[in-house]
Amino acid sequence: MSDATKQIGHMVFFKLNDNSGPAKQAMLEACQKYLTGHPGTDYFSVGTVADHDRDVNDRDFDIALHLVFENVAAHDQYQVAPRHDQFIAENKDNWAHVRVFDSVI
Repeated sequence: MSDATKQIGHMVFFKLNDNSGPAKQAMLEACQKYLTGHPGTDYFSVGTVADHDRDVNDRDFDIALHLVFENVAAHDQYQVAPRHDQFIAENKDNWAHVRVFDSVI
């Protein structure tokens, strides 16, 4: 099976400029509004950094987005989808930095 036909894990970690409770809630709601229900999405979840602290944990983020796509084509469609673009446009001003980890799974 080629990588093009395997699932793609798309994990995105957002560090917010304003990481107050209301700002984090607004970001969670924006993810739910704009990033759910895209064709070819097998899994979606979004949440905040866990309260437990372990030496091996990277805690340099406020919001974690987890998506699994059925294949590369579905991932690539998502990247150029109007709702994805609108999510970026409406939220990017509050992003201190964003880290994206894509993997074949």
